[in-house]
Amino acid sequence: MAETLLIIEDEPLFGAELVRHFRAAGWEVVLAENLAAARTALFHGGCEPLVVISDMNLPDGNALDFLEEARGARSSTEEWLFLTAYGTVADSVRALRLGAYDFIEKPCDLERLDLVLAGARRSGLAHRRLREISDHEHRRYSLEAFVGRSALAASVRDMLRKLANVPISGLVLGGETGAGKGLAARILHYNGPRSKGPLVEVNCAALPRELLESELFGHERGAFTGAHKRRRGLIEQAHGGTLVLDEISEMALDLQVKLLKVIEDKVVRPLGGEREARVDLQVVAASNRDLAQCVRDGTFRTDLYHRLSVFSLRLPALRDRLEDLEDLVPLFVADFGAKAGKSVRVIPEEVWAAFRSYDWPGNVRELRNVLERSVLLSEGEVLAGRWLQLSAPTGAGAAPAESEERISLPLDGRMSLDEIEREVIRAALERAGQNVTKAARMLGTTRQTLRYRIEKHGLAK
Repeated sequence: MAETLLIIEDEPLFGAELVRHFRAAGWEVVLAENLAAARTALFHGGCEPLVVISDMNLPDGNALDFLEEARGARSSTEEWLFLTAYGTVADSVRALRLGAYDFIEKPCDLERLDLVLAGARRSGLAHRRLREISDHEHRRYSLEAFVGRSALAASVRDMLRKLANVPISGLVLGGETGAGKGLAARILHYNGPRSKGPLVEVNCAALPRELLESELFGHERGAFTGAHKRRRGLIEQAHGGTLVLDEISEMALDLQVKLLKVIEDKVVRPLGGEREARVDLQVVAASNRDLAQCVRDGTFRTDLYHRLSVFSLRLPALRDRLEDLEDLVPLFVADFGAKAGKSVRVIPEEVWAAFRSYDWPGNVRELRNVLERSVLLSEGEVLAGRWLQLSAPTGAGAAPAESEERISLPLDGRMSLDEIEREVIRAALERAGQNVTKAARMLGTTRQTLRYRIEKHGLAK
């Protein structure tokens, strides 16, 4: 399919020469002899040019005014090249300020124009691709992307809708691992006022302290051994958009101080740098730990917590909204089936029963993994229950207790270390009749230590 080139030129001979030349080069060329014709083509004629070549001064107006009008009236990705025999420095400065690709004086050699147009074409294609990706992400992360018919899911969607309509500077997302904190952050970004800006995500627990500092704040050349060139940090890259800090509770205290300064002063200084770069962004902090408890324990700064928690939203665990399985399961089955070329459509009642009786310690993430495995290994249209591999429903995915002194836990990777600890504490509390002192004795620890871990895992009644 030929790419469209819009030419706005009032000199008939020169316009005809440009049309002939660029059609021979494979372009689909639209010629407008004045701004009125160009306005009709762009605004009403369905013309979606990749590049616009325009004379600067036309019988019915100035093309720079038209560029400003076009930028404000429509979502465009085309690049603009301006040709003029009477260019001024002021015109060229204004053209570049409005986002024009280049400003060329007449008479213009066609070979030079070909070179400039080739660069504008590449830039236009890149912008068009970015817009397509952005449009896709907007559709993918609509407010309805948080799927579920339960009252809890509806409450989350309602809160996300409210937050997306206000300019928030800080937000704390809480909830267990796999509950959908990353999804909620993306929904907020792509439905909020900063949706046109970048979305930058970083897992604070996945990087050692020194590397996390460099990644977040950037560094200048020579700031440390191995820093061979300047690097823009993730905070600077998120300018105009959203910075998502997952597992922020694992960030070192000294980095928390630097982060607070960035949020308060809206400037960031790279490691080894003397200059400060201004940044304007919203920060979404996510953690499966209770940040308020971390503040009380002294592992998280009070001032940073209060600065981030302008708004707080805790996402419910899947076991608390099991009715949402009726929406989530068919959705994931269809998604994985389409990707793998499978025709799984039927979900037997025994599979539904297994889903409803399971505790889902890994929440929606675990459900996705279970369904991906089951769809890939199923034959025919029926989802095979043999591939679910779910433990019996005694909470957090654990197998039934073998005796009053023992419990069985899966060691096949389905439960993280935190989830195993949570299940052990839950079982001890249950057998101790929720008596913390007795449960601490059973686990060989102190009452204070156990109380801290009960709060950490959200087991307090």
